[in-house]
Amino acid sequence: MQKSTQKEHLYKLLVIGDLGVGKTSIIKRYVHQNFSPHYRATIGVDFALKVLNWDSETVVRLQLWDIAGQERFGNMTRVYYREAMGAFIVFDVTRPATFEAVTKWKEDLDSKLILPNGKPVSTVLLANKCDQGRDVLTNNGIKMDQFCKDNGFVGWFETSAKFYPGTSVEALSSNHSKHDHHICWPESTATYWKI
Repeated sequence: MQKSTQKEHLYKLLVIGDLGVGKTSIIKRYVHQNFSPHYRATIGVDFALKVLNWDSETVVRLQLWDIAGQERFGNMTRVYYREAMGAFIVFDVTRPATFEAVTKWKEDLDSKLILPNGKPVSTVLLANKCDQGRDVLTNNGIKMDQFCKDNGFVGWFETSAKFYPGTSVEALSSNHSKHDHHICWPESTATYWKI
């Protein structure tokens, strides 16, 4: 009997942000390639698993933790955040208040989750619902690259779980180089989690 030489990696990634910003829809689009306009609020936490055949020798399992929007105000986030390797903080581009809450989510995350090397986890900011407008991004004169730098995000991306050419969640995928494996979400990002 021949032993399998395939390596398997499991990574826990958090998807957090205010209620109704589209966290569940982003995950469902990425994992199951579907979108439903019917909204049902997540209670507590929900999970999804995306299996990526990285290359002929590597399987990556992304465990996506969809944390309810109201959870930042409770004590359970410390438990939910434990052992995560990265995070996405999502806001709704049509609702400025959800963008204003982004820094509070980041502060909550950084206060409760530190990597073994003492650094905060890599966090990507997702500007969701771009198919419905870009009010937060255009009306407030926000310089998103500078905002990310000032607040400890490794980058940001416009996206839509429903559809938005060039930024659809369907573009979320893996990317790898010859020598290193990286998790890259979305495809165009320079933000990676090393495998």
